[in-house]
Amino acid sequence: MSILVTGGARSGKSSFAERWIMAHAKHAVYVATAQAFDQEMKERIALHREQRSRADFAWRTVEEPLELAALLASWHAELEAPAVLVDCLTLWLSNVILMVEGEPDREQRIREAIDSLMEQIQQYSGTLVLVTNEVGDGIVPEYALGRLFRDYAGILNQAVARVSSQVFLVTAGIPIELKSREYKL
Repeated sequence: MSILVTGGARSGKSSFAERWIMAHAKHAVYVATAQAFDQEMKERIALHREQRSRADFAWRTVEEPLELAALLASWHAELEAPAVLVDCLTLWLSNVILMVEGEPDREQRIREAIDSLMEQIQQYSGTLVLVTNEVGDGIVPEYALGRLFRDYAGILNQAVARVSSQVFLVTAGIPIELKSREYKL
């Protein structure tokens, strides 16, 4: 079962996703996709680690910026797949895009990475909570790389939403479940 949690920056989506999984599982794996390229990000990651360690919950943290599909596949093979919170898909996507930047087949490689991840999300037998950013509500990015990221983030978010049991939009710290309200044609 997959749950998608989306929203804007600092909307409260990660906090909600953590609370959701703590309410529905006895323990979970926290998959962090961020990479610490500068001091501010190192401090941000350290703060998140500390916050999780203070929670009255058995978190195991795994940092995986790129090989998210392979990681899920390795757990899927286990007898009982762990509950997993992935934070976040858009950071994972930006890591993938930057990895293939400048390559002539970059868009094909981005699509392949998304397809591989989608296959693992659909096959995952445990609880899977996926956090992502809703990036399409702003202005059109000025640079081609920004537009590429925005477009693929939208493609990824739509694909994950289609296969998820529930989709939450978090705005100003308030989660609203969207999937049950979906208008069907």
